[in-house]
Amino acid sequence: MAIGEWRRGPTIGRGSTATVSAAVASPSGLVFAVKSADLCFSAPLQREQAILSSLRRHPNVVSCLGSDVAAGVYNLFLEYAPLGSLYDRIAARGGRIKEAEIRSYAGDLLHGLAHLHAAGVAHCDVKTRNVLLWPGGGAKLADFGCARRTSGAAPSVAGTPMYMAPEAARGEEQGAPADVWALGCTVVEMATGRPPWPDITDPVAALHRAGFTADVPECPGWLSPEARDFVAKCLRRDARERWTAEKLLRHPFVSKTTCSPENTSPPADQVWVSPKSTLEQGMWDSQEEEEEENHSDRPRERLRRLAGNVSQAINWETDGYWITVRSNEDESAAATAKADLIASEPQSFDSIQSEIPANTNDPFAGESMNQTVEQTHNSPLDTSSKNTIFFSNSQRFNYVLRSLKKTEKCNHIPSRYHQKRDAISKK
Repeated sequence: MAIGEWRRGPTIGRGSTATVSAAVASPSGLVFAVKSADLCFSAPLQREQAILSSLRRHPNVVSCLGSDVAAGVYNLFLEYAPLGSLYDRIAARGGRIKEAEIRSYAGDLLHGLAHLHAAGVAHCDVKTRNVLLWPGGGAKLADFGCARRTSGAAPSVAGTPMYMAPEAARGEEQGAPADVWALGCTVVEMATGRPPWPDITDPVAALHRAGFTADVPECPGWLSPEARDFVAKCLRRDARERWTAEKLLRHPFVSKTTCSPENTSPPADQVWVSPKSTLEQGMWDSQEEEEEENHSDRPRERLRRLAGNVSQAINWETDGYWITVRSNEDESAAATAKADLIASEPQSFDSIQSEIPANTNDPFAGESMNQTVEQTHNSPLDTSSKNTIFFSNSQRFNYVLRSLKKTEKCNHIPSRYHQKRDAISKK
């Protein structure tokens, strides 16, 4: 769909190369998200636009609404997620979410990944920050800045080290199996509120742990056996033994029919059954009880109920609380003309914000919400896009070697590092 004219709203996120803002199209009033970057640094955004435009629309993949270039800035138009990211959801829940929600979100992500992999696309940066939530409990994969075609792609690796699969951390390949590993890491984070390697604070150390040890992220014991088996199928170190997204959709953990995490049934004692006729005594009993509780003959009590709870007394000496309802004809005509002008203008962000239910997950709540999330979700390693890295194979190993030499925990550099580096350098 064509956006046409639009107005930029508040900033709702920042990445390594782009800024994300809310926006509204005029005159339709459609609210959407716009990712913007200087044209000279817009290659990731243009790659994201090309990949998203080539995909068929899917309920678990964020849709691209178009793009434009204005004043040297490249703008990518995307769906707006009113509930923020899965990362925000975990923080709002106190550090972890229930297994029913994990099952629902994991199923949504698997459907999205299966759609991508069938189209020959690997996301390459699956993590909680890149999963957006919609009312009703739906989850969608977002941020395709690291995505790539699985056939004929250049030998490069991109993404967040904390979520990289062993083969990607070694610089060998990064395809559909790497996305499944990252999904397993995401499930672990949903269940623990911590990154998959919680004892690591350095991205290079995360690459070493994932690529050159036999360790796998630990699954919490409070999950059900089905959930732990699901994670184990995702986190097999050998990419050839790792289950595919299509196969994981048939795993018992996600194949069960479950309700949306947003839809919870009320307790049995709060369910009110509609009477079949006016002769049912139960209906009249309930009405009599309500009347007995609320009825009062004292005028003061009735006035208090009508007035409601007033937090502060009204100051009748000032006119700050008064609104002019009627004036002379000239003022009335001017007020009418002004009201018509306001009504003809496109929808404002203030009205948009008032229509959205107040919750800490709403990005329109303001930029201060992001700071609150950062404080409540105390992660040993910031897994945001600031730690997303792009570099070639030879650069990767030279960087890892130099860093490991400075690490106290690794005084001896195995010979396989040098062999691998020399082999790549000769190519």
